[in-house]
Amino acid sequence: MEHPIDRRRLLRAAGAGLLGAALLEIPVSAFPPGVRSPLLFHSPQVEPFVDELPRLPVLRGTRLDLIASTTTHRFHRDLPESAALGYNGLSYLGPTIEHPVGTALRLRFENRLTTHPLADDVDTSLHGVAASFRTAAPSSLHLHGGVTPPDSDGHPEQLVYPGGGIDHEFPLAQDAGHLWYHDHAMGITRLNVYAGLAGMLLLRDEFDTGEPGNPLGLPAGEFEIPLVLQEKLFTAAGQQSVRSTPIVPAGGWEGGAVGDIGLVNGKIWPYLPVARGLYRFRVLNAASFSVWNLFFGNRMRFWVIGGDHGLLDAAVAVRELRLSPGERVDVLVDFAELAPGETVELCNDEAPVSQAAILGEVAMPRFCQFRVQDRPGWSGGVPQRLRGGAFQPPMVPPIETPTVIRDVTVSQPYELRVPPAIMSLNNLTFTSPEIEMPRQGTVEQWNIINITPDPHPIHLHLVTFRILGRTPLRTLDYQSAHPQPPIGTRWAPLADGFLAGPMQPPQPWEAGRKDIVRVDGGTVTSIIVRFPTAAELGFDPDATFPRRVPTELAGGHDHGDHRHSDHATSALQGYVWHCHLLDHEDHDMMLRYRIVP
Repeated sequence: MEHPIDRRRLLRAAGAGLLGAALLEIPVSAFPPGVRSPLLFHSPQVEPFVDELPRLPVLRGTRLDLIASTTTHRFHRDLPESAALGYNGLSYLGPTIEHPVGTALRLRFENRLTTHPLADDVDTSLHGVAASFRTAAPSSLHLHGGVTPPDSDGHPEQLVYPGGGIDHEFPLAQDAGHLWYHDHAMGITRLNVYAGLAGMLLLRDEFDTGEPGNPLGLPAGEFEIPLVLQEKLFTAAGQQSVRSTPIVPAGGWEGGAVGDIGLVNGKIWPYLPVARGLYRFRVLNAASFSVWNLFFGNRMRFWVIGGDHGLLDAAVAVRELRLSPGERVDVLVDFAELAPGETVELCNDEAPVSQAAILGEVAMPRFCQFRVQDRPGWSGGVPQRLRGGAFQPPMVPPIETPTVIRDVTVSQPYELRVPPAIMSLNNLTFTSPEIEMPRQGTVEQWNIINITPDPHPIHLHLVTFRILGRTPLRTLDYQSAHPQPPIGTRWAPLADGFLAGPMQPPQPWEAGRKDIVRVDGGTVTSIIVRFPTAAELGFDPDATFPRRVPTELAGGHDHGDHRHSDHATSALQGYVWHCHLLDHEDHDMMLRYRIVP
């Protein structure tokens, strides 16, 4: 059996040539509050709440263009312009697309990227990554949460190279919800998204129109605001950085880093003037790595009214909630309870995972500040019921009974090197032929067995699901009884007999339809998924479509410009499922799957 080793032992064994053994022996307790760990890079100290929160532009239409470009962006008043990526002329992120349900969206995606802002961190040892990606990065557009034909899903190997484009069709014949789009290119997703390639898509229906006077009585117009939350590291020169520690050399994949600066809509710790009334915030965790526990600094209550795929049956009052990368939450906040001139901050106190804490990483504490103005705001009140009534959508249906139970695993096989070698689903790599192949029309229960101590948000493309619950696992007993083989051999033994307690139901605000679930460390997280048929979808989810790669990867010569050097190879088929910690997705916590007839 290959026993996992902790991060400290790993660093002692492999990091001496990088920092020296003496430095690696410094215990975490040696860094008192306010003292920065020498094992980490740190962003320049900047003053919070000096830049106003940007409002992202809105894009509407049935035929749209989305163009990815290399840009420069000013993240803070006191920092210089930083190299970045953006869509449609924005210097960072992309516009918010608003679209009606049931109306197809035809979208032309084009790649106009040049030298990558994070070129020094392109790791050519990762699957599918070429040295030329540093100066001519490919991109792949994925509509996260979209019920989308496979050739328009943004498969990580269906790459678009600089100078090229691809036409996507998104039927959007699905319920209203909170989708988002982002890059999904094989091996560099973390770099492309971190540099700026992300945006929202709000799917509207006749109930949730986004207009004043909507049947549900929800805040609209200036009182409905998308919030793209991120955390980031900056170099001493004020440039974006994905490297958290000198222990990992430049150009080497890192298993994930906690940022020390919070961003909202592309600005560092911005402020937002608010009226004394109700606001609707469409919140997205667009981070590469961290789960956050979100709350307001005065611990005031707020209301969750929806999640990934639409509204809940009723508003859920909370004072905090955990949100993992890729998850979305729809919340109402009432600032009428605060006096003019008062301020309140959106905060986070989720502790970093143990492997990050060993290096001295701490929770990134805040995102933005709200400044209450002396003017009235939205005064309609919090709707207590959102579904099932007159002029409301139908209630969320009961969870279906599965006919198939499928067990899958989340693990981190270690090797004595820095960084640890790989992240894995089912102990496999992306190229493994041993993929999940659920049948169309079946309802399955997926038991996601996480033997790591850390949370992993697991995302399934195409489908939505419901969370059944999370059950604690005796991980050491489970691993002792089922020794994990070398990477590349499927390993997904049943967890029966190794459970440490009863199943815990999802939080009330997790009760709706989802496409991503937080799988906590040392748990079995169970979800119920129905895999739709081709007749229901209006397209074949198992159809093949072409894959194109640069000649460098196809055995030819790389000329540094892939506009005329891509090469058609064998067809692609199906979708992917993966961890949405983007560092993990890139290496190699992502597998293909097919939905077969």
